[in-house]
Amino acid sequence: MNQQDDKEVQSLLKEAIVPMTDTELQRDLWPQMLKKLDREHPAGVPWFDWALAALLSAALVLFPGVIPALLYHL
Repeated sequence: MNQQDDKEVQSLLKEAIVPMTDTELQRDLWPQMLKKLDREHPAGVPWFDWALAALLSAALVLFPGVIPALLYHL
């Protein structure tokens, strides 16, 4: 592309894209986000987290040789 093509593309882009005038948020969105997160993920630990913790604890008790390998990967 030559310089004339660059200027033509630039002018076409300026015509196609309207400049934004009001980019400031009218309100704070963080409180709404917190409410949405509370609705989707209520407080408390789900049962499967407890089940995974129990399985890990049982595996560590039954197979203590795995502990160094787990610590290595942390």
